[in-house]
Amino acid sequence: MITVGLLGCGNIGHIIAKNQKGFSITAVYDQIQKRADELASASGALAFTDFTSFLTADFEIVVEAASVAAAHEYGEAVLRSGRNIVVMSVGALSDASFCDSLVSIAREMGKKIYIPSGAVMGLDNIKVGQISGITNFLLRTTKSPASLRIESTERRMIFSGKANECIRNYPKNVNVSEALTLAAGREVDVELWVDPDEDRNTHEIFIEGEFGDAYIRVRNVPSPDNPSTSYLAALSILTLLHNLDNPLVIGT
Repeated sequence: MITVGLLGCGNIGHIIAKNQKGFSITAVYDQIQKRADELASASGALAFTDFTSFLTADFEIVVEAASVAAAHEYGEAVLRSGRNIVVMSVGALSDASFCDSLVSIAREMGKKIYIPSGAVMGLDNIKVGQISGITNFLLRTTKSPASLRIESTERRMIFSGKANECIRNYPKNVNVSEALTLAAGREVDVELWVDPDEDRNTHEIFIEGEFGDAYIRVRNVPSPDNPSTSYLAALSILTLLHNLDNPLVIGT
């Protein structure tokens, strides 16, 4: 069974802890003692608030479920400790120099960086963009005012531009765009909409290229305890962990 060190004891961490199937959480880390203790109690793991001590615990892979800042701060150290890492806060990889450094260290150490599919579907075949031309590539995301933590009485577009520009203005809403960018091997155009009549996070992907064209629409149920987080994102991490040691690999 895969043993996991969980980096981040928030909403996603609790969902992962409640659904340990095919893996076991043996250690959890958070800068806040209370959060670490609560999740350790829920998962049967050891609690740590010192990262260096966390890395001395017995586990095979780290799941980062904290923040873009945490991925930046701890990602390289995890790989150099001889462990694979699952990066949920994939927005951290929009920093090209950091991404290149992380990949270089992973290659040097013979380790893997796993990016879950997160809040969208279709990343497997979007990867054909790495070897085949894409002519149009757009992500249109629509969220409620509560999810975006802003006020609005009407549907309106609040951002239009490239994924790497979005992170500067809406750093908590870039994981999907960065996952698409990494999958396709080219940057996705992004539209971010707020809609007071929308009760779900909706992602629409429009892609055209040499292969043909596709349209993917995903309406995510928000996580029960955090409306800004997609429940599907948590499920995608669970699915990844469940299949890590499966000899049958499905999808491109």
